[in-house]
Amino acid sequence: MPQTSSYGDLSLWHATAGDPLEPRVSLTTDLVADVCIVGAGYTGLWTAYYLAEARPDMRIVVVDKEIAGFGASGRNGGWASALFPKDLGSPALDAAMRDSVDEVIRAAAAEGIDADIAKGGTVVLARSAAQWARAQADAAHSGLQLLDEIDARALLNATDTLGGTYTPDCAAIHPAKLVRGLARAVEARGVPLYEQSPVIGIGDHVVTTASGSVTADVVVRATEGYTPTLPGFERELIPVYSLVIATAPLPESVWAEIGLRRRETFSDYRNLIIYGQRTADNRLVFGGRGAPYHFNSRIAAGNDRDERVFASLYATLLEMFPVLRGTKVTHSWGGALGIPRDWCASVGIDRRTGLAWAGGYVGDGVTTTNLAGRTLRDLILGTPSPLVELPWVNHRSPTWEPEPFRWLGVNAGLRTMTFADTEERVSGRPSLAARLMTPFLGGH
Repeated sequence: MPQTSSYGDLSLWHATAGDPLEPRVSLTTDLVADVCIVGAGYTGLWTAYYLAEARPDMRIVVVDKEIAGFGASGRNGGWASALFPKDLGSPALDAAMRDSVDEVIRAAAAEGIDADIAKGGTVVLARSAAQWARAQADAAHSGLQLLDEIDARALLNATDTLGGTYTPDCAAIHPAKLVRGLARAVEARGVPLYEQSPVIGIGDHVVTTASGSVTADVVVRATEGYTPTLPGFERELIPVYSLVIATAPLPESVWAEIGLRRRETFSDYRNLIIYGQRTADNRLVFGGRGAPYHFNSRIAAGNDRDERVFASLYATLLEMFPVLRGTKVTHSWGGALGIPRDWCASVGIDRRTGLAWAGGYVGDGVTTTNLAGRTLRDLILGTPSPLVELPWVNHRSPTWEPEPFRWLGVNAGLRTMTFADTEERVSGRPSLAARLMTPFLGGH
């Protein structure tokens, strides 16, 4: 199905979703519901999906400022991984995340959503002595498979590879196909989605938009990086931009040199995060952090593009895979992800106000949102389950500092982690700067 709306320009994923991306109707009246969900990304749609499955009689309403999958759910790197943004030392949470990878795959198949899913796992390369030390420590701590140079290169043949780690618990996906299919599945269960309906206020049991309101027993805030735009939530999360590029489809001769035969997702052990995948149509999608945090949590379309970062990503690709020299980049984009002050995602409900929430995924949200949706289902319905006993449930992160302190601090952190990688290349040892910055970035 051809794409006909301007939303197709947001990313490679939107352009190739096989969906016209035409907005659904807006909310233009006042409604009463059992549950009102603010945000039609993965969190909001998984929550609606599992609630409607459990209680077909429940009155559920979803509202969104744009269209389903407009934000990070439609623009991410396409990793459905078992990564949780912070180590909480919980085997039960680790197991729940691994199970959630398979649940995403199961639910997509059950709903007939072809999201180009391939569960090839993740390979993380060590490409310096400092990175190799981190890989060994990571494998010892987490149970990841430690790869020597030969085994690592057999999966992904990047320059300077010394070894790496591997986990089977990740699937490469087409993010927009998944979120758009999930929106259709929710509608098929009788849940109305009101798009282009900006929320201007969330209060106790009420959601107010520009042209209508919803009164509900439970209001679910599922707004992730856009949370600071809501009155009263300005310091709950900050939006930090992650940027991505995609090549033209590559010939098999190039893939024979690079690897990723099972469409493994990949990264390396540098300090400033990078991530990549081989798409179903044989493109290489590659992204990373490095874009600045914008003063006062400003979110604007112009922030989605930073030519300096795009150029750096392309240079990194060529440095890792010289065979790509001369390859055309056909798409480049970005988007805001939500970061809480302690880098710890959370899900919960306040029975007194009727406000429920999930978010703060720090870029690890494709799978975590599914776990959040099932957990919110149980919390809202009052259903006892192992999910509501997990340690991220009802966790409360501190609020971010007021400006200009958070602007200074966050951007100093980004610069420090960039410097840390340079420091390690020169010294050959783990970065002192990165170790000093870790406590401020949610680490230990």
